[in-house]
Amino acid sequence: MAETMSTSGSESDSVAAKRSMKPKYSKFTQQELPAWKPLYTPGIVIGAFSLIGIIFIPIGLVSIAASQEVVELVDKYDGECVTANDKVGFIQDTKTDKACTRTITVPKPMKGPIQVYYQLENFYQNHRRYVKSRSDKQLRSKEFSSVIKTCDPEAISEGGAPIVPCGLIAWSLFNDTFTFSVNKKTVQVNKKNIAWSSDRTIKFGSDVFPENFQKGGLIGGGQLNEKLPLSEQEDLIVWMRTAALPTFRKLYGRIETDIMASDEITVVIQNNYNTYSFGGTKALVLSTTSWIGGKNNFIGFAYVAIGTISFLIALAFVGLNMVKPRTLGDPSYLSWNKENPDYVQ
Repeated sequence: MAETMSTSGSESDSVAAKRSMKPKYSKFTQQELPAWKPLYTPGIVIGAFSLIGIIFIPIGLVSIAASQEVVELVDKYDGECVTANDKVGFIQDTKTDKACTRTITVPKPMKGPIQVYYQLENFYQNHRRYVKSRSDKQLRSKEFSSVIKTCDPEAISEGGAPIVPCGLIAWSLFNDTFTFSVNKKTVQVNKKNIAWSSDRTIKFGSDVFPENFQKGGLIGGGQLNEKLPLSEQEDLIVWMRTAALPTFRKLYGRIETDIMASDEITVVIQNNYNTYSFGGTKALVLSTTSWIGGKNNFIGFAYVAIGTISFLIALAFVGLNMVKPRTLGDPSYLSWNKENPDYVQ
């Protein structure tokens, strides 16, 4: 009887051990791994802040200098290119000639390639419904041309056939055009390789062609060439990479030639895109580039500001350490010793 009870007891202990949630012992589970705990002495802290200042300030100054070398011309044309009081009616009238000529004088030499952007303001491409209104599967492969469940309200044509590419993003494609001449000599705009190579080769299929696009009752933006696959229609690819902020620029093309100071650039704009319905604005941007990209003073000033603040903190610690030096590891500075009147140094 005793032996039977002993056997059942050992079995219950083994079952309990199996059911136990206690982890297997290891230095990792018990947090006994060796660790390095730095000791923040005044010298280390002062040296660290000084090093940040020494590194950041020169980077910031170089970045500011590079940004100042960039020549950027911005021409807002949405107001001047509409002659009627009713701007919405003017832009929606398909019979009206919307050509507009603008003249820009170059203040500084612009070395090619010169980036040509269009800039939109008050256009919320980051709106949740707008961002979701697309079908990435449909864009990638011909076999998914009917995958349109996320594309409402631009999913099917009036005849019930799927729209390729579907969705609000493609439907609202920017369709203003720009023709350039410098000192009355026509200049070509290179529109090749304006989109990311990963988008052209992965996200947009070479076997996907536009179908039933902009053939509904309400036309949104630009048309697409039905004889070209989506992977070669780079204006669409650039537009489909939605912007995070309501004011954004997208690459239209590149002017490969240099433009000298005091040259006159004449731009013939086909003002087709409707930003007037929602109070948006449009602008043409011509910009050179440097090793940090386009004109951006913020990065340089941010580096200089952080470096300067770090230097000031280092100087403050130096002054504090000189005025009120503190012995490292002195137990008299412990809070419980400060509160204990019987503690003797």
